[in-house]
Amino acid sequence: MSRCFGEGDPLYADYHDHEWGRPLPADLPFAERERLLFERVSLEAFQSGLSWITILRKRPAFREVFAGFEPRTVAAFDDAAVDQLLTDTRIVRNGAKIRATIANARALLDLHAAGGSLGALLRDHTPARRGSQPPEWSALPARTEESAALARALAAAGFRFVGPTTAYATMQAVGVVNDHVAGCP
Repeated sequence: MSRCFGEGDPLYADYHDHEWGRPLPADLPFAERERLLFERVSLEAFQSGLSWITILRKRPAFREVFAGFEPRTVAAFDDAAVDQLLTDTRIVRNGAKIRATIANARALLDLHAAGGSLGALLRDHTPARRGSQPPEWSALPARTEESAALARALAAAGFRFVGPTTAYATMQAVGVVNDHVAGCP
């Protein structure tokens, strides 16, 4: 049996085996759960148009420059911080994605202030469980009705750079959907 992805690269294999498609632990404190979900949404947005392994290799630098994806800290980033991030060769230097991450931190804080959460938005858009796992990677969708609805809900909450495909990738990453293919160990 082989993995859905990650064969031949220890970093990618470890991500597949221990993180991708696994829900966050239920006993995490609210703030930590939201921080981790914010990180996943942010990294999936940065991945748009690139390979995931590129983002995975840059994740330590992303965590460093985005203050561990602590929403309150990222929300306070100003134009000078954006200018500095645009010069950091360790990350993806895309101004729209950097600004979206900052805007999304602010949107997350607004969502919290209104009594909502990123976790609840994800739960509210969980699709029905499949009867069986897909037979191969190519059988997986890039987006679903639920991910399109999640993208609309995120946009309504003020999030940017999170379309249906990015929303679905986030759903996969945090285990809202289980897209490990049949036979994947």
